[in-house]
Amino acid sequence: MHGIVPAVVQLVTIAALLYAIGRRRRLVVAGVIVGAASVAAAHWTYETLGIASEPAPWQLWLWVFLFGLAAAVLIAGWPGANGWRRNASVFAVSFCLLSAGLTINGWLGYFPTVDAAWSQLTDRPLRDQVHIGTAYRMQRKNVAVQHGKLVAVTTGSRVSGFSHRREWVYLPPAWFSGAQLPAILMIGGEFGTPADWIRVGDATSALDAYAAAHDGIAPIAVFADATGGFAVDTECVDGPRGNAAAHLTQEVVPAVGALFGVDGQRKWGVVGFSSGGTCAVTLAVMHPETFSAFVDIGGDIGPNAGTREQTIDRLFGGDAEAYWRFDPRTVMSRHGPYADLSGLFAVPGTSADRDGVGQDAAESLCAAGRAEGISCEVTALPGKHDWPSAAAAFAVTLPWLAGRLGKPDEKGPGRA
Repeated sequence: MHGIVPAVVQLVTIAALLYAIGRRRRLVVAGVIVGAASVAAAHWTYETLGIASEPAPWQLWLWVFLFGLAAAVLIAGWPGANGWRRNASVFAVSFCLLSAGLTINGWLGYFPTVDAAWSQLTDRPLRDQVHIGTAYRMQRKNVAVQHGKLVAVTTGSRVSGFSHRREWVYLPPAWFSGAQLPAILMIGGEFGTPADWIRVGDATSALDAYAAAHDGIAPIAVFADATGGFAVDTECVDGPRGNAAAHLTQEVVPAVGALFGVDGQRKWGVVGFSSGGTCAVTLAVMHPETFSAFVDIGGDIGPNAGTREQTIDRLFGGDAEAYWRFDPRTVMSRHGPYADLSGLFAVPGTSADRDGVGQDAAESLCAAGRAEGISCEVTALPGKHDWPSAAAAFAVTLPWLAGRLGKPDEKGPGRA
């Protein structure tokens, strides 16, 4: 992610661009104009769509500028260029895009290594993945396992009509000996897949480590699809982008309960990162009959797809009342006192001189929750708003969550 590969790619890209320009200085003027226009358009799109909760790194805008410059050199300089310069121009345009992608990856920590990127792009089997039939046979034979197993599940869409991708369930070692275990719903952010918590968030390693310290006991973890597509942002609401909330609460939870013996579990936990953190809070306060604990890692104040007006239009088809039905603070106020709900707000990136992304939202939501009887705390953690920090946050908060769900009692990581 921050190794030699991005640096080499970017240096080669700059060299190719300089060679493509050569002595044709007139192309630079056109390139600068197109590059500046590209940055303006990209920045407007970034701000208007509410793509992220924090400013993008300046290096991203640099590569957007260079992409525009390279495109201008390619188009304007094509007629008078020889074959080598034409090839260099094509190379520079494509690799400026690649360099921008590498910058985004370095910012978000989505692919830590080239191997991780290749694994996802080629849909390589996950570590400890087995067929669900194999898992059942292992349980019937009481097979002892050192690590939990991952199985793909089909949860259906009959109730919600939500078009979702393949979802996953982590079965801890104790499940194979017939233990009754709690369950947690795991939700990632926008721009991702249901397996992100596994491939990038390293959740199964944290669960395995917890199980190893507790005689194989750990929560069953469900890696659900809350968006339906890589670049789709549902914020876990029911609306024009899909009935994500209905899918998660009325299809995923019952299906997993029936498949893996979680029906006896009184209530679930729910964990989310970024927009998934927003989902965790929203689902928990809307469905206290289903969830008894939530962990919000760097989430927002509520469903967010731009400004409030844009959010209402994009997520709810212009229905303002539907927006308020999914706004966590409004939901808590309308619900009144909660009898049995706990929450932990983990805010990576907090330091002595700045708050982490989501700090203000966490403080506001926790205060609103306490006013309605929700036991909650806000925990500041190192790192930033990226997947490596989310992975660390989950590992730190898992003991609290498992204890809250009853396997076994543990204290939280501490208050901010």
